[in-house]
Amino acid sequence: MTARGDVVRVESPTEARNPRTGEIDRMSTLDVLRMINSEDRGVPDAVAAVLPELARAADLAVAALRGGGRVHYVGAGTSGRLATLDAAELPPTFNTPPDWFVAHHAGGAEALVRAVENAEDQAATGAERIRAHAEPGDLVLGVTASGRTPFVLGALAAAHELGARTALVSNNPSAPPVPVDVLITVDTGPEAIAGSTRMKAGSSQKLVLTAFSTAVMVRMGRTYSNLMVSVRATNAKLRGRTVRILSEATGLDERECTDALTAAGDDLKVALVHLLSGSPAPDAAEALTATGGHVRQALTRLSAGATG
Repeated sequence: MTARGDVVRVESPTEARNPRTGEIDRMSTLDVLRMINSEDRGVPDAVAAVLPELARAADLAVAALRGGGRVHYVGAGTSGRLATLDAAELPPTFNTPPDWFVAHHAGGAEALVRAVENAEDQAATGAERIRAHAEPGDLVLGVTASGRTPFVLGALAAAHELGARTALVSNNPSAPPVPVDVLITVDTGPEAIAGSTRMKAGSSQKLVLTAFSTAVMVRMGRTYSNLMVSVRATNAKLRGRTVRILSEATGLDERECTDALTAAGDDLKVALVHLLSGSPAPDAAEALTATGGHVRQALTRLSAGATG
């Protein structure tokens, strides 16, 4: 810390001592929490500053998926765990194919629950993982607070060699440049506890990944308005949810929605297009197939057919 109280920059800002939290070990529990909360308030603003870059990465992901490719997350430690969580939540939330988003975590499954010694330092292992699982046309997105984790950088280099598109989420504006298609640098600054990147850096990565994958799902037509219309009614609970979604989207009562869902073979999107367009369920299903599952595009197609 300088005489003015400025942060002394080290290799990564997340490793620097935070001049605002130097007395945190003298505080009451409530004041410790207030201090951490105060630091956390800047995280959304840091994410907001990189939304244009995040949008570019999301568009690359959409292009990859529409072309039959996949999105690969690569990370280590907290970053890898957050990436794995995001990928795991997409199939139950949006009924995505299980291989649309694939997470590669340094150290494998064991490292999700406990640290694996030196796993993040193995650039060759990251490269091997991508060579074994990625293809040209895929998107490989690395996540690392320091911006220089060897496992992640090795994976990105291998992805580039394969002809895949690449993006990197980092919390280190001082990191050496990385040759990727999109660099997303979220400057969250020094942590409340120096080097504890599970704090602000981790929070920013959670926001980035959730926003990224949700934007991709919206662009891929996995929603209608702000409703999860890709849910499949595979059990009683989910059938109840799909009926409620249909009712929200159409304004119709539960009985009408239940009948439409049955006629659609429990396919929520088919039932929705059927109800909104007035077209028979088979025609709704055909329109959805022709538009890649986009409800609004399917409705436009049916409307054009009716007036053509």
